[in-house]
Amino acid sequence: MKEVTLTLPVPPSANKYWIYARNRVMTSPEARAYKDAVRLLTRIDMISGPVAVNVSVYRPAKRGDLDNYLKIMLDALQGVLYEDDRQITEIHAFRYDDKDNPRVELVAYEEK
Repeated sequence: MKEVTLTLPVPPSANKYWIYARNRVMTSPEARAYKDAVRLLTRIDMISGPVAVNVSVYRPAKRGDLDNYLKIMLDALQGVLYEDDRQITEIHAFRYDDKDNPRVELVAYEEK
């Protein structure tokens, strides 16, 4: 069974994922910058089958919903850790506070 462990920066909230400009909905510059950073930080062989993910978000301040962090982070790992986030069949997510070292610790493994 393939297992991958990653430490990533804390993503912006999903509340900042979309912007509206000229009657169009677009991905925000902040979300695009995060996705680019994850792609640059992560060089691994992709998981090809169903994926289970354990995520620990260490947020920099006592604000932000756990589920709002997940959307941008899991989208950013598309094409990096797995081909499509539709492969994710299981998610375990935890939220902690660490103002001195905010981060996301992620363990993903291919389910058999």
